Amino acid sequence: MSCSLCSSLNQSEFTTEMMIHFSAPNHDAKPGVQVFPTISVCLDCGASRFNMPTKELWSLRNGAARSEAA
Repeated sequence: MSCSLCSSLNQSEFTTEMMIHFSAPNHDAKPGVQVFPTISVCLDCGASRFNMPTKELWSLRNGAARSEAA
């Protein structure tokens, strides 16, 4: 698949570890969501993309819904 920004075919996949934090006034009271997606990086322009795993996506939805209600 080619890069959506520069159309390069020079891409590699990497395993990652990231922590997603909620940006709400009371975000310190909520733990972040730890995610381990595989990320595709264009080695020419640096554009990156990943898909959120289903379990972590559910956690983000739940946390976002709670922060909107607060």
